[in-house]
This record gives sequence, C-alpha cells and structure tokens, in this order.
Amino acid sequence: MRVYEDEDCIAIMDINPATPGHTLVIPRKHYADLTEMDEETAGKLLMVAKRIGIRQKEALGADGFNVVQNNGRAAGQTVLHFHIHVIPRYAHGPQMVVWEPTQPTTEQLAEICEKLK
Repeated sequence: MRVYEDEDCIAIMDINPATPGHTLVIPRKHYADLTEMDEETAGKLLMVAKRIGIRQKEALGADGFNVVQNNGRAAGQTVLHFHIHVIPRYAHGPQMVVWEPTQPTTEQLAEICEKLK
C-alpha cells in the first residue's frame, strides 16, 4: 500500500512492520545502498522520510520515530535496493536500534578520527 509517491520515490507500508505504521521510502531508480546514491536524491528521500515521520506522529499518535537505513549485509541489509525505514515509536513499545556503548580511550578515539579525516 502506497503512503506517498513522486517522480523520484515511493513510500509503502512495510509488510513485516516493527510497529504499526512502519513505512519504507524507496527510490524509483536502483541504488544498492547509500554509497551509490547521489547527494540530491539522498537528501530528497530523507525529507520524504521526515514528512512521513511527522504524519506518523500526527495521524497515529506516535511519540517519536526512528529513521533506519542499512548499508551492506554486515549492517543488516537484506534487500539490496536502497530503502529507508521510518518506524513510529510509541511510549511503551518495544526497544529498537539498541547497542552496547563502548568506552574507548581518548587516544583510541583520536586514532580513529585521524583515519576518518
């Protein structure tokens, strides 16, 4: 079921939703992941995700929403066509997008930072 569409993308209901209202924003043009996408398209899709999240709050009473986008199998990408998950979150709903924080030293952070520059 389509929630939104324009010349660049469509947004559809996820058939296996994490929560009620879970929506996918999908470009019409094929990109395997974010690394293949031009910045203009990436920006437009993010703005569509924003609009959908706002509607989830207004129309569904969501207390917030997650915007999730996986790149590569190691990151949990199972469909090799770029898509953004917009997942409404409810105050007493299930936990999602959770990780165990680590405590690197200042030196370790500095070393990683230099590699990323």
